[in-house]
Amino acid sequence: MKSAIIYSSKTGNTQLLANVIKENIEEDCEYIGMPNTDVNAELYFVGSWVDKGNFDGVILEFLKTLKNKKIFLFGTAGFQNSKPYYDRILNCVKQSIDESNEIIGEYMCQGKMPIAVKEKYEAMDLANAKFNVSSFIENFDLALSHPDSEDLARLENIIKNI
Repeated sequence: MKSAIIYSSKTGNTQLLANVIKENIEEDCEYIGMPNTDVNAELYFVGSWVDKGNFDGVILEFLKTLKNKKIFLFGTAGFQNSKPYYDRILNCVKQSIDESNEIIGEYMCQGKMPIAVKEKYEAMDLANAKFNVSSFIENFDLALSHPDSEDLARLENIIKNI
C-alpha cells in the first residue's frame, strides 16, 4: 500500500517519531516531510507537535484535504504525559478529518520543550499565579528525556502491527 508520512516538527520530537515510522514501512513509503499536494498515497501517517491543545495549523489544513484515505495520527506534546490529555488533543485533531477517511491508529507521547518555556514558567509570579507553576516546571524537567527509547519502541510496535 502506497504510504506517505506527513509531519510538522518544531523541536525535532515529532521528526523522531516520523523516522521510526519510515524505518518500519520503508518499501511502501512514497514521501516523508511537510504537506505536499503532489503526493497521492492510500495511507497517510500524519503527525505534529501540539499547539494550544491541537496539531499545528499547517497539518490541520492538510488533514482537511484528505478524502477516502487511511490515516494514522501521531504526535508529541510537552505539556503533560497522560492518556486523557492525549485523547483530548486527538479528538480536536479528528474534527479536521473528513468522515470519508478511516483512522487506523494513533500514537502520542511526551516531547521535550524549548528552554524558553521553562523560563516563562520561572518568570511567573508564584504568589499571584492561578496555576501550580512548580508542577509546570517539574513537568518541563521530566519531558527533557522524551521521546525516549521506550516511547519510540512503543510506536515501532504499533506500526509493525498495522
